[in-house]
Amino acid sequence: MDWKDNGVKVVPGDQLDVNTAQTPGMSRAAAITYARVGAQKLWAGTVHIHPGAKTGAHHHGELESVIYVVRGRARMRWGERLEYVAEAGPGDFIYIPPFVPHQEINASSEEVLECMLVRSDNEAVVVNLDIAPVETPEAVAWVDPIHKAPPG
Repeated sequence: MDWKDNGVKVVPGDQLDVNTAQTPGMSRAAAITYARVGAQKLWAGTVHIHPGAKTGAHHHGELESVIYVVRGRARMRWGERLEYVAEAGPGDFIYIPPFVPHQEINASSEEVLECMLVRSDNEAVVVNLDIAPVETPEAVAWVDPIHKAPPG
């Protein structure tokens, strides 16, 4: 195997590809794709959402997605009518299962929301949706199913 040309690939942060699937309200840039590095099972890149902005509702088909919040505060809405909501801050991870309608919102009116995104396939699947969201979504807190809190 020619490890020099078929081994580790470093994609400089200032050389991401903005010619990837987009959703209104956010800017995606691809770093790791099949076309760029030969990735077989992953897509990775960045997402920026301007202060106070929100994306259109969308899903990513069969793909699983993980969002890591680098800077800012993310407000996620999801469901058939975006009826559920949760927030994440720097250092938090967000998991989005296949086909889940969702919307990313920058919860700050002053700071850009910067995230890193990884998907379970090498293509950028984005299905934009026309959803009439509920006015007041229900807040959902995550409960760790493995490490339950001690009785107290």
